[in-house]
Amino acid sequence: MEWLINLFTTTDSVAHIALLYAIVIACGVYLGKIKVGGISLGVTFVLFAGIVAGHVGFTAPVNILTFIQDFGLILFVFCIGLQVGPGFFESFRKGGITLNLLSTALIVLNIGVMFGCYYLFFDTGDKNNLPMMVGTLYGAVTNTPGLGAAKEALTSVFAQGSVPEIASGYACAYPLGVLGIIGATIAVRYICRVNLSDEEKELDVQESDNPHAKPHIMHLKVSNAYMAGRTLGQISEFLNRDFVCTRLLHNGEVSIPIQNTVLELGDEVLIVCATADAEAIQAFIGPIIDAEWTAEDKTQPLVSRRIVVTKPSMNGKTLGKIHFNSVYGVNITRITRQGIDLFASREHHFNVGDRVMVVGPEDNVNRVADMMGNSVKRLDTPNIATIFIGIIIGILFGSIPVAIPGMPAPLKLGIAGGPLIIAILIGRFGYRMKLVTYTTTSANMMLREIGLVLFLASVGIKAGANFWQTVIEGDGLKYVYTGVLITIIPILIIGTIARLKYKFNYFTIMGMLAGTCTDPPALAYANQICSKEAPAIGYSTVYPLSMFLRIFTAQLIVLFCCG
Repeated sequence: MEWLINLFTTTDSVAHIALLYAIVIACGVYLGKIKVGGISLGVTFVLFAGIVAGHVGFTAPVNILTFIQDFGLILFVFCIGLQVGPGFFESFRKGGITLNLLSTALIVLNIGVMFGCYYLFFDTGDKNNLPMMVGTLYGAVTNTPGLGAAKEALTSVFAQGSVPEIASGYACAYPLGVLGIIGATIAVRYICRVNLSDEEKELDVQESDNPHAKPHIMHLKVSNAYMAGRTLGQISEFLNRDFVCTRLLHNGEVSIPIQNTVLELGDEVLIVCATADAEAIQAFIGPIIDAEWTAEDKTQPLVSRRIVVTKPSMNGKTLGKIHFNSVYGVNITRITRQGIDLFASREHHFNVGDRVMVVGPEDNVNRVADMMGNSVKRLDTPNIATIFIGIIIGILFGSIPVAIPGMPAPLKLGIAGGPLIIAILIGRFGYRMKLVTYTTTSANMMLREIGLVLFLASVGIKAGANFWQTVIEGDGLKYVYTGVLITIIPILIIGTIARLKYKFNYFTIMGMLAGTCTDPPALAYANQICSKEAPAIGYSTVYPLSMFLRIFTAQLIVLFCCG
């Protein structure tokens, strides 16, 4: 049995280290699935499993733990950046600006309450107390990337070997942080006297009244004398609105019009446009009719087919510059990206993974399918090169020192902030550098979760050795109740303001609060009590900026205040 004993005691062997991480991660993931009151801690329980392993002496060399911790953090935040990048800048559009401002105010209030608790309940003469409160802050708002950013920043402020184990404060605050976010959200409902049924009805009214930029299909009869003898290209340029004429009935024959097709009075057309533009286009072309003509030309059958963009050469190309009508004799009527239908405007940039609706003669549609790729198997292969190129640039960017007077160390974005910002930029603008950023949702989640569990396991194992002295014999109880205050007070203030002053729908507020705290359990609770997409929309609107601010402010607090 000596070989088995050596496997668990020889801490510098590869087999021991692999076994350590496998046991900690497996136990943490399974224990995290246990629900209490319908709520579970999820993958974050890996941190607690690591603390137990470190406490009983089941550990590994510190340099190995540190490397795996930092590599896991880089992988985690980079995949988050790729995920939120495409929607990061779009989240600041009209309607999203106010939500993001409220979200930013909530983050500032979290930090303010944290400092208030620090000065009220802790000895400010102890240089370890403020870093521990930073760990408590990120446990209270259930934000693991912020914890990683703070830990990384502390290494540039404290001497090696004296860095406070802020994961202990995080572990104390996290469980009640999950419960507190949901509980405070429910409290906002009663403070503002919200009726859930009325909120659902309000969403129904909004959905019926708002002309979203989604595809709208209508049959029109050409009755405007101005259009007689003019081509579709001229009419489109004059209207200055994006629309596609997918079929034309002229002299009893159905055809697919192209840019040079001439329209005459009495022609009937099938138009696809954005819902918001439908009324103006109909007023210009002619009245809506009930078309009785067939959808196909017997001499040249027309087909509608979904084609998946899989060729890297298509990445970033603009629809208006490919000339599908004139060159290929087909029309693009709509585009689906990540489950959302988009109108096919001229300015649309194709991304690998887009699903495109193509209408035209079967032979022509097949040619377009060959041009775009249409190979679903190709999407199953992750673009590893883009990920590691981004990580290289992110690490270099995060290592640039910026000297600020009065600071004990130069400001750096570090291995958390640098890769995050670069990933956001690549996710949004990567096509301009011919980088294919598409990964399937499952591939992104797999890489992200692997990075997260490696980080949490490493942090827990390192913190476990001193966890008893720090928490049980130290200020553990203070971390718990100050964490509750950090969680609840800002949510009550911002949630009430969002409802009473800005009149946001309660379900949108629930999503916004969950997104600001980057807390999936809170979003899951909101989705359980709402049949609409409002919570998810609120969550996704503020999530990108919130994640960035959580990580960035963690480093600023440490570098400016913990020296």
